[in-house]
Amino acid sequence: MKIGVDIRTLMDKRYSGVSEYTYNLLKEIIRQDEKNEFLLFYNSFGDCPNIPDFQAKKVKIVRYNYPNKVLNYLFFKFFNSPKINQELGVDVFFMPHINFIGMSAGARSLITVHDLSFLRYPEFFSRRKNFWHNMIGVRKLLKKFSQIAAVSENTKRDIVELCGINPSKVKVIYSGVSEKYRKISSDQLPTVKQILKYNGLTEAEADKGKHFKAPMPYLNADGLRLKAVKNKYNLPDEFILYLGTVEPRKNLEGIIRAYNELVNSNSELRSIKLVIAGGQGWKCKPAYREWQRSAYKNDIKFLGYIEDSDKAQLYNLASVFIYPSFHEGFGFPPLEAMASGLPVVCGFSPSLSEISGSGAIMVDPYNTSEIAAGLKEVLIDGALRKKLIEQGQAWAKNFNWRKTAQKYLEIFQKININ
Repeated sequence: MKIGVDIRTLMDKRYSGVSEYTYNLLKEIIRQDEKNEFLLFYNSFGDCPNIPDFQAKKVKIVRYNYPNKVLNYLFFKFFNSPKINQELGVDVFFMPHINFIGMSAGARSLITVHDLSFLRYPEFFSRRKNFWHNMIGVRKLLKKFSQIAAVSENTKRDIVELCGINPSKVKVIYSGVSEKYRKISSDQLPTVKQILKYNGLTEAEADKGKHFKAPMPYLNADGLRLKAVKNKYNLPDEFILYLGTVEPRKNLEGIIRAYNELVNSNSELRSIKLVIAGGQGWKCKPAYREWQRSAYKNDIKFLGYIEDSDKAQLYNLASVFIYPSFHEGFGFPPLEAMASGLPVVCGFSPSLSEISGSGAIMVDPYNTSEIAAGLKEVLIDGALRKKLIEQGQAWAKNFNWRKTAQKYLEIFQKININ
């Protein structure tokens, strides 16, 4: 079977959300699959160095060389051309995200829907974003596909309710959490290789009697990496962490107000800081205005975009994770935090309740005092903290890319047969 995949999301310079999802899913599908051929399609008028090399003989990357606006708004939108499934000559065509596309009628096809918050809450999005979603015509687009994968039961409900799709056409396939998110230990002695690397020496140089530049801390490689990330971002010793895009749906203003209330009314928590990590999204200015208004603005730190290689360490350095989002399709950060052994305070919304299970304290995202109370409980109640860490780590193990990839391979096969 030949499987075509739209990999335009992998053109992003900085992976997050859907691009991370697409990369991790494809990497695991290609690793598991031994018999099918994959043709990965993207479009770029200029060079695109960010497309990953999956290093497999069964994978072929196909590039179209059109300006994106011409391909999307003219060819795909108005002429339904080129018909990508025919151009690639594939049996099944897979889109891991909503986008403009041209396909032949009745094409065997699958699309993943991550969330429909832009239909449910258009006020959270910029005019440009809403224009883009309106131009795609999501309701009409989804009806073109043989099958739809939803990342949660809540997203499936949105697909059925907001787009008029038959429930039998929608299959829930949960996303995975990378194995790199784990509790990191920093109290082991270093190996000889780690000591040499720390001092910038090869074994040969050490044998010749070159001196170490400095004594090495009693840390293993993980511990050294933790220290490096702490120094890189100049992180405090104790902090509440938010990680995600700075945009209205994520409720950054609510987080800052809750932090103000927490430290203002609890003298024993005055030393705790707030760290907000993540790139700027649309309509982000109100969050920064709320920060500037805070009496504790010097204790609130915005880190900006975080390199993927630093995220696991960041979770391990924090004291508690806060994520009172108003709406999510899935919600990776709370699960990543749980897998890293970090207690989580989450917004009580259908998808976050579904994904977080018993591994988090759920709070009303519209109630600042409730968010502050949830943070206080985790920070001062040692027994609750221990319970959340244990339950969170156990719960996060239910979500892995191996199982996710298996379900996609099964659905590819089913679509091809039908």
